[in-house]
Amino acid sequence: DCSGKSLLRAPSSLPSNITGLDLSFNSLVMPHHGTLLLHFPSLRSLNISSNALLTLGPAVFSNLRALRLLDLSSCSIAYLDTDAFKGLGNLHTLLLRNNNLQELEVPFFLPLKALFHLDLQHNALVAVDTLSLQLLEAVPQVRLEGNPWVCNCTAHPLQRWLQRRQALQVTCASPPRLQGQEVAALDSLDLGCQVKQRFPRGVSTVQQITVTHSNTTTPPSGKGGRSWPYLVGFLVAAIGISILIALAAKCKLFHKNFASYRHRPLPETSSIGGSPMEDGSGWDRGSSGQGDSESHHMPGPADLQAEDDDGFIEDNYIQPSEQLPEEEEREAHLSI
Repeated sequence: DCSGKSLLRAPSSLPSNITGLDLSFNSLVMPHHGTLLLHFPSLRSLNISSNALLTLGPAVFSNLRALRLLDLSSCSIAYLDTDAFKGLGNLHTLLLRNNNLQELEVPFFLPLKALFHLDLQHNALVAVDTLSLQLLEAVPQVRLEGNPWVCNCTAHPLQRWLQRRQALQVTCASPPRLQGQEVAALDSLDLGCQVKQRFPRGVSTVQQITVTHSNTTTPPSGKGGRSWPYLVGFLVAAIGISILIALAAKCKLFHKNFASYRHRPLPETSSIGGSPMEDGSGWDRGSSGQGDSESHHMPGPADLQAEDDDGFIEDNYIQPSEQLPEEEEREAHLSI
């Protein structure tokens, strides 16, 4: 017990095997670099409360790896270095009440793997960010009473966190309409996160839609600008598919499939005798010199009515050897 002795530093005559040390109500000077206490590997409890420490330097307790309880209450601490508690992996209880902490840095919690009880009562905390609350989920006991919490929409994560913990006596300091009310008992409307427009029964539907539209918050412009890459991608895909379809229309297989549906006109036949009635050039080749003056029998009305064929048959009835040379040349040209 070395409390209330106006000490600037720990006495050098202390035995190195002590497990508990009380240095409260002194005038200890915290080193800017290095550790506060040397050669105390067995120390499990350290009380340095009511010393005007103001700030804690990085790794100031790093040599006290067996420490389980650290009392820093009423030390006017306004700032915690992100590495202030480096090396305290076995710390169970950390008391920081009655200080001037205005915010909690996220890395401040990372070295405290075994922390069970954290006391942050009566500081100057007005808000806690979401990431710090997520890290505090691993600490079973957290005391936050007596801080001047601002109960606006930024306190919504804290309000939900307190509801899950069923924490009481954490009250609002502002705004004035919520002063003294418990944060956990509020909802999102009380915190101003959502504005719900209520309409009297006499208001028409058109007026309701107009008021609702005027109260709607305009979405951030940055999110809307992200849709243009999708539009460009859609246009490129559509153009690419159109090009593939056009190329497919030009391929050899496409033309062969269409060529199979072509029809050839049948040669005209006479209803009397069944002899072909070819055009002038064909008749000359088949008659072997007979003159053009030879008369031919013209089909009668009865014969014309009996013949209702349109003069076309499908390609399956035409032998490949009967195709004209001009047609073969056209097929070869299309295939090339």
